[in-house]
Amino acid sequence: METTKTVTAEIKARGQLTIPKKIREMSNMEEGSVVSIVPVGDSLVITPQRIELDEARRQLKKLLKASHLTIGELIEGLKERRQELFRETYGTK
Repeated sequence: METTKTVTAEIKARGQLTIPKKIREMSNMEEGSVVSIVPVGDSLVITPQRIELDEARRQLKKLLKASHLTIGELIEGLKERRQELFRETYGTK
């Protein structure tokens, strides 16, 4: 991640803190992302927590939305591709 100048943000009444857009983009954080908050002395270290399965789910959701495919269509396409690869590798039987 590239370095940036220090930014300030205000903690809202309910304890909510908005992470500035530029920092979210640099960290690949989006709505629903989970972060770890580690107290270090009188400071806090906030880092994106990468949960591999959740991250994969988010990426698949984005790809499906962008491609306008349903999950059923994706699965059917995977089955067809798997059969093609099997035939290419082992021949037909």
